[in-house]
Amino acid sequence: MLTDTAVRKAKPAEKPYRLRDDRGLYLEVRPTGAKFWRWRFELAGKESVYTIGEYPSVSLSDARAERDRARQVVRSGVNPTAARDADRATAEAAKAVTFRVIAEEWVAKSRDRWTPKHLAKVEHVMKTDLYPAVGDRPIREISAAQMLAILQAAEERGAPTVAVLIRQWASATFRYAISTLRADVDPTMALAGALRRKPVRHHPHLTTLQIPQLLASLDRYGGYITTKICMRTLLLTFVRTGELRQATWDEIDLEGDRLGLGGPAWLIPAGRMKMRRPHVVPLSRQVVALLRDLEAYTGGQPWLFPNLRKPAECLSITTINRALERMGYGGQFSGHGFRGTASTALNEMGYPSDHIEAQLAHVQGGVRKAYNHAQYLPERRKMMQDWADLIDRLVADQQG
Repeated sequence: MLTDTAVRKAKPAEKPYRLRDDRGLYLEVRPTGAKFWRWRFELAGKESVYTIGEYPSVSLSDARAERDRARQVVRSGVNPTAARDADRATAEAAKAVTFRVIAEEWVAKSRDRWTPKHLAKVEHVMKTDLYPAVGDRPIREISAAQMLAILQAAEERGAPTVAVLIRQWASATFRYAISTLRADVDPTMALAGALRRKPVRHHPHLTTLQIPQLLASLDRYGGYITTKICMRTLLLTFVRTGELRQATWDEIDLEGDRLGLGGPAWLIPAGRMKMRRPHVVPLSRQVVALLRDLEAYTGGQPWLFPNLRKPAECLSITTINRALERMGYGGQFSGHGFRGTASTALNEMGYPSDHIEAQLAHVQGGVRKAYNHAQYLPERRKMMQDWADLIDRLVADQQG
């Protein structure tokens, strides 16, 4: 058997020669002075040679350990050279499966379920925070410590909400990689308590007794008539501001005979809804009257509420809240707050929470597999009319 000293002192000769060790292992010494460990074995009745590696990178003890491992491979009926090549190919393939590759695949598969706004937010976080740090790293090699550093960087720059989104969307990427057998763990799972969450700040809303004062302020507001109609419609329908800003006339059935929804209605397509499902808004008599007035101003255009400076676009995302600021409600109330106002009032009026939540386009108890956009429609139609009538009574009582 060989010793470390004998291997080290082996000198080159005019021709290659071998120094034998044990159980088929030998050192091949070449005229150039290079020394290679090789192992002779027999598989399926044929002799073959397995090259272990070059000395001194591979020591005598390392060569013996690799020989023993290769013997086990041969016993299983596999050529160790082929097994090593396969392992190298697998390792190279794993290196090609980077976080960016998986993330882009996950986004592509998810985008049909997301609104354009949500898609843009996910892509922005990926490109700004995740790709620069770990985008080109093999996904199996990314550690919890690396992910923590990304989250802490977001917090340190004063963006704790972004840090929460980073962890959420990175975790979704890792879980997608696991489900497709390209990762084994989600390193963000260890970071569940690492973020300092800000208390949830709900959108402030008005009480029903404050509605007449708001409408009086709106009447005195010197802005465009279309903005006034928009805000009244928002109060009466309590949809999300983006859903109303982007409404088009072809979604509206003022006569109640075109969409087959049992009366005047607005059918918002799935692509504009937060949950990517179509949504029906029954239109009260008051909303129908408002939209009849609006037709005189914008009926010849696609948008109900076009941007006055850029008519090819819809109303600006800031218009409603800026109008509220000019009316004296800055910092106290926003367009989204109409939803809370209506929800609170309708609950106090005794309407079932299922009907209210359906009209708010909320999904209760997780995502339902079965979804009917006309669910509770007759009940919701009555509820929406009662809501509009209540507002009229409140204004009349205030004026009386």
